[in-house]
Amino acid sequence: MTEIAPLAEEHRALLLQSSVPTLASILYRKGFTNTVLAGITQVNPAAERFVGVARTVRTLPVRADLLARQTAGETPNLQGQSVEQARAGDVLVVDMGGETRTAFMGDIMATHLWAKGAAAAVLDGGVSDAAAMAGIAMPVFARGNIPRPLTSHRIVFDLDVAVSCGGVTILPGDILMGDGNGVIAIPRALVPEVAEAGADREALEAFVIEKVRGGAPLTGTYPPNEATLQEYETRRQSH
Repeated sequence: MTEIAPLAEEHRALLLQSSVPTLASILYRKGFTNTVLAGITQVNPAAERFVGVARTVRTLPVRADLLARQTAGETPNLQGQSVEQARAGDVLVVDMGGETRTAFMGDIMATHLWAKGAAAAVLDGGVSDAAAMAGIAMPVFARGNIPRPLTSHRIVFDLDVAVSCGGVTILPGDILMGDGNGVIAIPRALVPEVAEAGADREALEAFVIEKVRGGAPLTGTYPPNEATLQEYETRRQSH
């Protein structure tokens, strides 16, 4: 099992104050233009937003000899191992190559992850029994719902390696954040500054929305001009 440092609670708390669009905008300005996972939607929309540490799973198209070795117990069952090694606060990120003809997990595996305190599961492919998953509190994001075992089309080949999920490169230990807008991957080294910038941006936008609701003109309020920024700073310092 690869040792991956947990996320500092202060950074988790700051990121939970942000939204995917806000963080995407911040990362874009830093040159990271491909951070939002495409085509992956939330299976259980009632679940709350999440922030967690990526634990990655790489699958490949199934091959008869590899599957036979795994079935015979000559190679480990990495699918099961990936779920067993997940810790509280982890996000299981599964690279399935966009394959929607098969499912990596169903409601029982998802419930097991939830019971262990995992933050979320994000799959670039299908899940099974999405109806049952709708009642699980842990967020699950996937490409579709299909009641077919994984090995009909894919086989788990490696754990805790660089993967592609939703068209985004994700390394073990990167931080994922998800809400009703989707899922974003944040390179681990950028987390402290991105978390702080995101919380600051959300506070500013909340102030701007308050002014717009109060009848303020859009010009000068959004984007905020110097006068609006000064008003916001005065309000922020007073609180």
